[in-house]
Amino acid sequence: MEHPAVPDFLLEDLIKRALDEDLGGAGDVTSRAVIPDGTQYSARLNARDPGVISGMQLARIAFHTVNRDLQVKTFIADGQVAKKGDVCMTIDGDAKSILMGERVALNLAGRLSGIATMTAAFVAETKGHKAKITCTRKTTPGLRLVEKEAVRHGGGSNHRFGLNDAIMIKDNHIAAAGSIKDVLERAREFASHMRMIEIEVDNLKQLETVLKVGGANVVLLDNMSNADMKTAVDMVNGVLTVEASGGMQLDRIASVAATGVDYISVGALTHTVTNLDLGLDF
Repeated sequence: MEHPAVPDFLLEDLIKRALDEDLGGAGDVTSRAVIPDGTQYSARLNARDPGVISGMQLARIAFHTVNRDLQVKTFIADGQVAKKGDVCMTIDGDAKSILMGERVALNLAGRLSGIATMTAAFVAETKGHKAKITCTRKTTPGLRLVEKEAVRHGGGSNHRFGLNDAIMIKDNHIAAAGSIKDVLERAREFASHMRMIEIEVDNLKQLETVLKVGGANVVLLDNMSNADMKTAVDMVNGVLTVEASGGMQLDRIASVAATGVDYISVGALTHTVTNLDLGLDF
């Protein structure tokens, strides 16, 4: 499946910061010391494990930020599946430049491919049901945009990107504001017609209050049993979008999807990641 790419210019600052961190003030002193100027090489970015690829766009930007003259060809695009041993990308040109961009490219592509691969595993568990797997804000600071893109590359969907996206009322908001009735009435008054209101509930009694008061667009069922989630879906009866969250492990997803919820949010997609093993070989 093809995915529309984020414009390169939105990612360039991220890459520059990562390269600055790695190269410091003196650059790659090892390559400067041992590789003669003008040395040309061909490198391959290989998948050493199978998985869903993400981060090829970032890898390309990293190599071109170091040296625009490098010839970069992508063979497995973001969102596509790689088998063990597949060549995802080739980089031809100045050897020193390739080595300067190597670690930033691999760090980002390995992590993002790990996210995409994990997401694909969760999505597979929803087969036959309408539920969509979605991410959370539990992302690495500074990498939220690309980590959420990796979730999309794995077949998942994106939750809000920040606190400014939507009104999402959680238990602490209710505790601070007074009651479910208070927060929903204030949220309705504050929100425009373009801003969604989501509210978290921990039990069916709270859900009953939400339905009675009205004003929400989405209800989040937090840490509920599957039986209670099924009852909640019946209570909502299509009036609200229903999201399930809390303790969403891979072996539970199929049973949660079977309750009829619309979305299942999984923080582990971005906060508990095993990098996909990618390597650069000359």
